[in-house]
Parts: sequence; C-alpha cells; structure tokens
Amino acid sequence: MNDDAQAAVPPARPLVASATEEGPTAVDIDDRTGRRGLIVRLKQHPLARLGPGLITGVADDDPSGIATYSQAGAQFGLAMLWTMPLAYPLMSAVQATCARIGRVTGKGLAANIAEIYSPVFVRGLVLLLVANTLNIAADIAAMGETAELVTTIDRHIATPIFVFATLLLQVFIPYHRYVVFLKWLTASLLAYAAVLFTVHVPWGQVARETALPRLSLDSASATMVLALFGTTISPYLFFWQASEEVEDLGTGQSILTAPETARAELGRINWDTWSGMLYSDVTSLCIILATAVTLHVGGITSIDTAAEAASALRPLAGSFAFALFACGILGVGLIGVPVLAGSAAYALAEAMGWHVGLERRARDARGFYGVIAVSVLAALVLQYTPINPMRALFWSAVINGVVAVPMLVVVIRLGSMPRVMGAFVTSRPIRVLSWLAVFVMAVAAVGTVAA
Repeated sequence: MNDDAQAAVPPARPLVASATEEGPTAVDIDDRTGRRGLIVRLKQHPLARLGPGLITGVADDDPSGIATYSQAGAQFGLAMLWTMPLAYPLMSAVQATCARIGRVTGKGLAANIAEIYSPVFVRGLVLLLVANTLNIAADIAAMGETAELVTTIDRHIATPIFVFATLLLQVFIPYHRYVVFLKWLTASLLAYAAVLFTVHVPWGQVARETALPRLSLDSASATMVLALFGTTISPYLFFWQASEEVEDLGTGQSILTAPETARAELGRINWDTWSGMLYSDVTSLCIILATAVTLHVGGITSIDTAAEAASALRPLAGSFAFALFACGILGVGLIGVPVLAGSAAYALAEAMGWHVGLERRARDARGFYGVIAVSVLAALVLQYTPINPMRALFWSAVINGVVAVPMLVVVIRLGSMPRVMGAFVTSRPIRVLSWLAVFVMAVAAVGTVAA
C-alpha cells in the first residue's frame, strides 16, 4: 500500500475512550453510573431502613444494663433466660407506640403530653433528669473501669475523655451526621454473640430452660425478674425514640399533614422498632447466657459492674472473650450516655416549650443543650465524690419505677386518641401488649420499692 492510500485509511477507533479535556470518558461515566446504582440499592436495602428503633434498642443494653444481665447469668445460671423472650413483644409494642406518636404528630412525647395533660404532671418529668443523671454516672464509671482494664489508662483519666467526647458530639455535630456514628456503634453488640463462640454452650439445655423454665417464687428470683424487666422497659427510651422520629422528619411533613406517607412510614417504623428491639433482646439473652456458662459454672455468683463481669471472664473464658466483652461495654456506653442525656433534654425542653433538637445549633437551643450538658457533667462530678455510682443506680431504679407506670398509661392513651393521632391510632394487638407491659412494670415498681 502506497503512502497516499495509507493516508486515506482513517485511524482505528480506540475500543475504550481516553480522558480528554472535552469531558469524562465512557469508562468514567460507567463507573459513576455503577456507583450511583450501588448507592440506590443500598438505600433500598431493608437494613438501611433501620434508624431510631435500632439505636434505642442498643441503648437499652447500656453498661448498667449489661451489669444487670451479667448478674442474672452469674447468680442464676440458665434459669433467667426465659425472661427475654417474654420481654421482647412488650418492649417492642411500647417503643413502636412512642415512635408512631412522634412520626404521626411531628412532635415529641413530652410536647404531646403537654397539650393534653396538666402542667403539674409534665413538670414531674424533671424526675427523669435525676434518674438519667444517676444512670449516666453508673455507665461512665463502668466505661472508665473497662478502659483501665483494656488499656491500663487510669479510669479517672479515661472517664472525662468519654464524657467530653460524647458531649461535644451531641452539641456540635448535626443530628443527620451524628446518627451515622451511632448506627455504626450498634455493631458493638455483636461482641456478646461472638463471646458464645469462645466458650462451651450446652445448647440443648439452653433450649429447655428458655422454653420450659422452672419458675421459683423466692425473693431473690423475684427481685431479679423485676430488675430485668425494669431494665428492658425504661421511660427514657420512650422520649428518645419519639423525638428521634421527629428529628428524622427534618423539614418534611408529619403523617397527619401528609397522610399519603402513612403506609410507607408506619411500615418502616414497625420494621425498624421490632428489628431493633429483637437485636437488643437477643443481645441481652447472649449476655445472660455467656455469664451463665462461664461465671456461674466457675462459682462466681456476684457481679456489681459490667467491668467486673468482663474481668471475671478472662481466667474462665480466655483473653479473647474478655476483650470482646470489654469492647462491647465501651461501644454501647458511647450510645447509652447520649441517649440518656438526650432523652431527658427532649422531655424537659419540650415540656417547658423550649426549642429542641440535635439538628439545631447550640445557640438556637440553649435550654435543650444545657440540660444535656448539666446531666452529663453532673454524672462526671459524681465520679469524684464518696457516692458509689453503681449504688446510686438503686435510686435511679426507684425513680424509674415510679415514673414508668403512669408514663406507660399516658403513652398508651395518647396512641389511641383520635384527637392526637387522627386516623392513625395504634392497633388493638399493640394496645393489649402495651397494657401487659403496664402490669409487668407495676409489679416491678412495687417490687423495686419493697426491695
């Protein structure tokens, strides 16, 4: 072929376009399209629909709760496993009602209560702040002790670090970003399931004790049952989940103002809440089981703190089981403390008519953030006083026992009032389960005070 003929033949077209100044290549476009498609698929995945219910469930297993579950396993072995399957539908029904109230009305629980009930009753919510402060004190004490066990950093140094870290995150990070951090922390509960793979578990006996429990009527067993139910159904969680549904609305409309969203949103709430409570409940069962087959079998029947449970596991189940248990305490503590402080702030600020919301800037909701700061810093101060934070949990339990029963009644009534919920009142099965929770918590309150 001569030179003229060669010049007439056009150059071969490249199979893959190369990058030029004119714009992106075909490969770049395909990559971006693929990434967008992946993001869309992830957002549509059922797990992506988990939100307030998941975080609430994990916060229910805070360090003080872990101490209660650990004591149940250490003291009674497998005999208390049956309580968790019974608690699951009750806690789920109550939390689903709270979430529904928040999403349907676009207002938190305290704001709805303030519109219907006496101001005297509403201002009684200050008791919740006191109870939560004592609970926060116990949680951060357990986190400090655990950090000392894991890292050898003195607990009096580690504790303020945890306190100021959680406080700064809540005050200065907008909710839509902060909630991502909380969702990732929920994975810390998997540590307690992982512990079971490091120890011997008699699964046949576990199944029998869970399905066909041998109930005992002695005072020690009755007190522990009351403590377990009081730990799983706590008033502060009611306010948190309702208000987080309002936070998730952002600038959107409530179901009452946009009823066409009801089917999708109420379906999401049910999936989110029942899944989150299941995650929490199974984890609680795993903690009881892990300590039953290690501490109880090893003759250790008394546990005062979650850190003690982790420390006691080391010689019986090995360093890996200890590390998993300890990491779980730190992870759920970083969720539990903000939820405890935030729930009290929502309750009190809404009752007083202040601006509320973790999405707001600190200068726009000073009262709301002030409650968070006061409760967390007061809990920190308790660490350096003669008051034992774990002993203070008794008074927290008494206050919660007093507040829980009337609060449950109010929640059930609000959820069934057409003047509050419009056409989106709670279903009859949910109300039946919620009233059963009232009965259980009434017994728990009497038992707590009597003990």
